[in-house]
Amino acid sequence: MEIVKNISQHKLIKNLLIVFIGTMCLAISSKVKIPFFPVPMTMQTLVVLVIGIGLGWKLAVTTITLYLFEGIIGLPVFSGTPEKGVGLMYFTGPTMGYLIGFLAAAFIAGKFDYSDNLIKNFLKLLFAVSIIYLFGLIWLGQLIGWDKPLFKLGAEPFLLAELFKILLVTFSINQIKKIKKIL
Repeated sequence: MEIVKNISQHKLIKNLLIVFIGTMCLAISSKVKIPFFPVPMTMQTLVVLVIGIGLGWKLAVTTITLYLFEGIIGLPVFSGTPEKGVGLMYFTGPTMGYLIGFLAAAFIAGKFDYSDNLIKNFLKLLFAVSIIYLFGLIWLGQLIGWDKPLFKLGAEPFLLAELFKILLVTFSINQIKKIKKIL
């Protein structure tokens, strides 16, 4: 019985460490701004996909949840923090829908089975990232009004960068899947 208890404690500590490292990767990716036309891109959506694929949906959702909690309590883990505020006030701003969309995208990316078919993998990842934008645009519409050009403001500037990130993940799927095997 003691052996079972030690094994489960070891697995819990290992999973907590993995989740914590995942939140650090998300925080760092939110601060990495790569010059891209027409707006700079961060690497967050790429990291969300990698976390989903590499950790599986359970650890991925746990990781994103902890990341959001860290930001809500005031740690400067979000892209615009601390320059544009911190904590719940920042979280409930224009990016809240996208941040919540990270949860759904990580879940979806973690639930999908990936094969050697690049087109199918690309479409699965495109779907996962689209969920982020769906949540983001819905929240943006609630926040600034449905009469505004929501797609033009909240999605269009990022489409080229997202295509680039989805392609990177698509071509790296086999390497990313190895993470899950190691864990």
